[in-house]
Amino acid sequence: MPELRKDPLIGRWVIIATERVRRPVDFLTTQDDSSVSEDCPFCEGHEALTPKEISAIRSENDLTARPGWKVRVVPSIMPLLRIEGKLNRRAKGMYDLMDGIGAHEIIVESPHHIANAAELPVEQFHWVLQSVVARMVDLERDSRFRYALWFKNYGSVAGAGRIAHVRSQIIATPVTPKRVKEELVGARRYFEEKERCLLCDLLIQERELGERIVMESAHMVVLCPFASRFPFEIWIFPKRHSCDFASIPSEEQKDLANVLKQVLLRLKSALNDPPYNYLLHTAPFRHHNGKVGHWKTIEADYHWHIELIPRLSRLAGFEWGSGFYINPTPPEESAKYLRELVIEPEITTSYA
Repeated sequence: MPELRKDPLIGRWVIIATERVRRPVDFLTTQDDSSVSEDCPFCEGHEALTPKEISAIRSENDLTARPGWKVRVVPSIMPLLRIEGKLNRRAKGMYDLMDGIGAHEIIVESPHHIANAAELPVEQFHWVLQSVVARMVDLERDSRFRYALWFKNYGSVAGAGRIAHVRSQIIATPVTPKRVKEELVGARRYFEEKERCLLCDLLIQERELGERIVMESAHMVVLCPFASRFPFEIWIFPKRHSCDFASIPSEEQKDLANVLKQVLLRLKSALNDPPYNYLLHTAPFRHHNGKVGHWKTIEADYHWHIELIPRLSRLAGFEWGSGFYINPTPPEESAKYLRELVIEPEITTSYA
């Protein structure tokens, strides 16, 4: 019988459509990896094809746009928001608007022409995480910005574009995104009632039950959420309570790098290299200018996490019209399959 499940964080309802149940074999996909490195602006040696470099991790500490880098950060050639200018907040009758000010940066995650991050060595993931943290710390210094979202699109269905070179993006916005704000409100409401972090309580319960746990490491927990919106949806949490991803210690960075590698390998093996998105939800910027607003308990009530969504299904009329999601695969089955999957050791090249 179908079930209606409520997400405890934002109150969203999901229909687990057990009568339409779909198994991993029903989702097998094929990726189009047709781009070639000769035309790729993100490959080592093609540095002149990208906008001026923002930052990089190199063996030698310099910012010259030349080969020898491990991770590069460059501005998007087609930015959604532009960094130059003032917000110019204003009204137009009953409508509110402002200029499209923000930052849109591309994190080139490898000098080599690789499409899927699952093929990167763990140390490469760690360098990526170091770059993300550094960029978020820097963007927070800009008082125009309220939030920075780090996300990855893999596969054309997930919006990755035609260049199959492993990369992710950071977009800084002058407002807190609605989806994040819904989580902030839910976390604050729970804390006001119970004086505890909702997601810390959720992790305690999920680890006791075990049925939706995909894997655990020294510092991270990976699970398929109770009210999963999509088949094989995965969330990654730090065990240690923290609202700010940018404050993650080096030891936890290294652990998260290994977890991301393992999760992507499991998805690749289980679902034949599916398209996916993953994104980081962390606390908004809290500038020292009196604009903390009503997030006064945020350091105690919010808990950063990464959401990973394989793009295996599409929203239709009922979902768009109602706000419900329909998931044909119970998260317990998804987690069990991913947890029990035997991953063959991969031989990956070290870039050190």
